[in-house]
Amino acid sequence: MPLNFSKKVFITCAVTGSGGTQDRSKFVPRSPKEIADSAVLAAKAGAAIVHCHVRDPKTGAPSRDLAYYREVTDRIRSSAVDVVLNLTAGMGGDLVMGGTNSPLPLAKGTDMISAEERVAHIAECLPEVCTLDCGTMNFAEADYVMTNTPGMLRSMGGMMTELGVKPEIEAFDTGHLWFAKQLVSEEIIAPDALVQLCMGVPWGAPDDLNTFMAMVNNVPQDWTFSAFSLGRNQMAYVAAAVLAGGNVRVGLEDNLWLRKGVLATNEQLVERAKIIIEQMGAELMNAEQVRSKLKLNKRSPSF
Repeated sequence: MPLNFSKKVFITCAVTGSGGTQDRSKFVPRSPKEIADSAVLAAKAGAAIVHCHVRDPKTGAPSRDLAYYREVTDRIRSSAVDVVLNLTAGMGGDLVMGGTNSPLPLAKGTDMISAEERVAHIAECLPEVCTLDCGTMNFAEADYVMTNTPGMLRSMGGMMTELGVKPEIEAFDTGHLWFAKQLVSEEIIAPDALVQLCMGVPWGAPDDLNTFMAMVNNVPQDWTFSAFSLGRNQMAYVAAAVLAGGNVRVGLEDNLWLRKGVLATNEQLVERAKIIIEQMGAELMNAEQVRSKLKLNKRSPSF
């Protein structure tokens, strides 16, 4: 199979995520100010898009607090750095079973809310992009299920489109791409879809190259895709994504390490990805170029 090398590439920095990494690295940002500051530094280092979750500033636990999203959004937009804002809409689909001997009642950690609640911060902050986890899957822990039913995805996708926010399809397996195509065919999301190939996340698509290319080959030609893998394979997937014709994602949501024994910052991960991309002969895209490519409208601060 011939290479489909990307000549122009954008970097997304996944700034903090919602995983239990807050006590594993001092560089994982917690407060809205820390998250925004880290996003701005990542943008200065070369990220055209910043993908943001929010956390409880005291505990670092994942949060859905609308005020935190509003503060992060306004801090990033009022900075002197131009960057495309991508907010998560993945919270609120957490199902934790009570164990194999007694699945019900559902256990602590379950957080199941309505489609309207799951996109409330998107309606409030109007990012240029927001994520749509396009399927249900077992997600690492023994009794936890990341739950995204077809009905929920149709409802959320429709609301995102109506708000003028471009969904970024998060595809953790080939079936997620299959359903994303269905959303396009039903005109729930636009035909020029944006997709993130999420590789190596237990228990979705493993990050071997055969599986990766199966995912790539299921992305329609008129879609834009990006890809990442976790941990030690994060930088290898920078190169793999470029060779496959895509864009790249790095950041502390997916990997805490610069090298063995050395914790990374978001801007250091972006800087390393930039070096790889440019050494491969590709050109890095800025935020304005990404807006043009993805047909996004730049938003202004709310104050």
